[in-house]
Amino acid sequence: MKLVGISFGDFPSCPLLLCIALALCFNQVSSTTNETEKLALLAFKAGITRDPFGMLNSWNNSIEFCQWYGATCSRRHRRVTVLDLSSQGLFGSISPHIGNLGFLRKVKLQNNSLDHEIPPQVGQLRRLRIFLLHNNSLVGEIPRNISSCLDLIVLSVEKNELTGEIPRELSSLTKLQDFSLSNNNFIGSLPSFIGNFSSLVALSLGWNKLGGSIPQVLGYLTNLQYINFASNRLLGTIPSSLFNLSSLNKFGAAFNRIHGTLPIGMGLKLPNLEVFSIGYNQLEGPIPPSISNCTKLARFQISSNIFSRKVPSMENLHKLSWFGIHHNMLGSGEHESLSFLCSLTNSTELESVNFSMNKFGGVLPKCLGNLSTTLWSFAATEGEIFGEIPEEIRNLINLEVLFMNRNRHSGVIPSNLGNLQILKLLQLSDSNLRGTIPSSLGNLTMLIQLDLHGNDFRGQIPSHLSNCRSLDGLDLSDNNLSGAIPPHLVGLSSLAIILNLSNNHLTGILPIEVGNLRALTALDISDNLLLGEIPISLGDCTSLVHLWMEGNFFHGSIPQSIKSLGGIEYLDLSCNNLSGQIPEFLAVFRSLELLNLSYNKFEGMLPCEGVFKNATRTSIVGNNELCGGLPEFHLPNCISKSYKSRKINIVIVFASVIFGVLGMALIVVLIYLCWVKKKVNEQVSSSMDDSRLNVSYGTLLKATEGFFATNLIGVGSFGSVYKGILEDNGMVVAVKVLHLVCRGALKSFIVECEALKNIKHRNLLKILNVCSSSDYQGNDFKALVYEFMDNGSLE
Repeated sequence: MKLVGISFGDFPSCPLLLCIALALCFNQVSSTTNETEKLALLAFKAGITRDPFGMLNSWNNSIEFCQWYGATCSRRHRRVTVLDLSSQGLFGSISPHIGNLGFLRKVKLQNNSLDHEIPPQVGQLRRLRIFLLHNNSLVGEIPRNISSCLDLIVLSVEKNELTGEIPRELSSLTKLQDFSLSNNNFIGSLPSFIGNFSSLVALSLGWNKLGGSIPQVLGYLTNLQYINFASNRLLGTIPSSLFNLSSLNKFGAAFNRIHGTLPIGMGLKLPNLEVFSIGYNQLEGPIPPSISNCTKLARFQISSNIFSRKVPSMENLHKLSWFGIHHNMLGSGEHESLSFLCSLTNSTELESVNFSMNKFGGVLPKCLGNLSTTLWSFAATEGEIFGEIPEEIRNLINLEVLFMNRNRHSGVIPSNLGNLQILKLLQLSDSNLRGTIPSSLGNLTMLIQLDLHGNDFRGQIPSHLSNCRSLDGLDLSDNNLSGAIPPHLVGLSSLAIILNLSNNHLTGILPIEVGNLRALTALDISDNLLLGEIPISLGDCTSLVHLWMEGNFFHGSIPQSIKSLGGIEYLDLSCNNLSGQIPEFLAVFRSLELLNLSYNKFEGMLPCEGVFKNATRTSIVGNNELCGGLPEFHLPNCISKSYKSRKINIVIVFASVIFGVLGMALIVVLIYLCWVKKKVNEQVSSSMDDSRLNVSYGTLLKATEGFFATNLIGVGSFGSVYKGILEDNGMVVAVKVLHLVCRGALKSFIVECEALKNIKHRNLLKILNVCSSSDYQGNDFKALVYEFMDNGSLE
């Protein structure tokens, strides 16, 4: 059979051959098209620089491209219709060759680390319906020719770094249902063409730099359920048309510059509202009472506005979980202004309540204890609330955050507060609370921060607080606490942010356990009655940035171990009894911004480097034995001071010889007088014993107002002297309290008692009594009670 030179004209009635020829042609075209799509996918793979999970390893010639991971093909034509590589940790860029995948309907590349621009070739994907690129690192502008994707119903590019204005060309995407551009850097105004998206359900434009006003036309999108404009630069009012969207369930416009009021009947027109968040704007007027009709409302957040008047009842909001009305002008200072709290007891899913920084007054109602046990955060700070903290608060067993600082509370901390065993943050500062700090707070073993500063707490710091082994911040400053610092508390290694015990009446030494605070950044023990030397272990606190120890009675030199604190920025050791030379290593601290060594007994040459180059950052006044340094410090020259010191030493030696001779003579005379008047002295001693006042530890505690700092007359090596007034007869006395923690203090006490027993002289103060007892904590207490000589002389 001869087939050469056959033409279709030779077989005018042969449709079978025509079909065969067309099929061959189609297969050839189909094969070419498939090869194009395969090459487009390989080009996409080439743009990926990192594939941590190896998901693109299957993209090779060993298997058909329709079986590659993330690629889905149509059954009939074997064309790629879905590209889904979401949440694979991919790095790289989107290849422009993606435009050759002309049958793509869905592109899902969200939750990766893709960068560079969105290629404009995506405008060739005319069949595209879903385009998800959110949570990447894409830059540049939205391609304008994406407007050619007329079937697009979901466009999500939020959480990228896109810039520019929202292209007007996108107005052609009238089938859009989800339009999400939030968390980028878009500028310009909210485009009014969004009003053309009649099918729109979700609109998310938050966290950009969009300005202008909210378009009125948005209120005509009857399918709209979700609106988010938060954190932009929007002005004007909320269009009244939006309050007519009965389909609306989530509305967010916080952190803008919106003003105006809320419609009185908004709760009647928005029956499906679940989230209403408009905080940090300039809205004013009352909270609409109709809000109680929004029975599906779960989140109500209107904080940081200018809302005023009474808070309406929330009794119908059974699904409410988040209630934030803080930082407004709500309430009137009257007792009933807190009545809304009792209406919240119907909210069985309540998680957070915050009504801080308003004008609420009165006493916290006991119904507070009836709030849902799902509540984990309660904040009522900076108001006019007074009275005691209700003990019923113990019922909120799942509470993790409790802020009630800066009010006008009274009374004590309820001891049953220790029942809140998963409490993590507790702030009761500046609230006029008194009494002792309950040891039950030691039961709060999950506590992270405890702030009780600015109250009137007395007594000792409970050692049980050392059970709070998650504590990273503790502030007990500005109280009337006394006694020693508990070693286990100051050695709590979890403390990392701050330990503030300043402005109290703490006594004793700084425990060596302070060296355990290796992660601590700020330590403040200033303005107490602490004594002894600075512990060497303080040098182990290598994370310290701020260290305040001023206003105590520390003595000795600055230990060399402090040179380990190379990151210190603020160091204040002023108003102590420190001595010796100023260490050279302080001049090497590069981070040191403020150094205060004033009013100590430092001597020798002042360094001239580092912080000592700046007289405004360094204070050394009140150290009369220092010399040298910059001229701005106005210290004497060290050479001339040395010469003067030698002259003074000669005078001192000469004077010592003369006074030594005179002293020996005086001792002989005193011994003679004691021998001559022995019987007389015995009678005086007996008389003193008979007339001695009946003085106990409690009496001396009252007389000196708890050994208060303002009654402190002076401090010696082994004791502190306080002025006091005895309650029984009003007699003014001087009470010398021995520091028994100091070595030799007890021996000094015995020697002084023995000397005063055997020696009487007109120039010696008359001793009234000796108190040897125990304080209220069972510690040994020894004191000498003298007559008080007011403005007198000991000569």
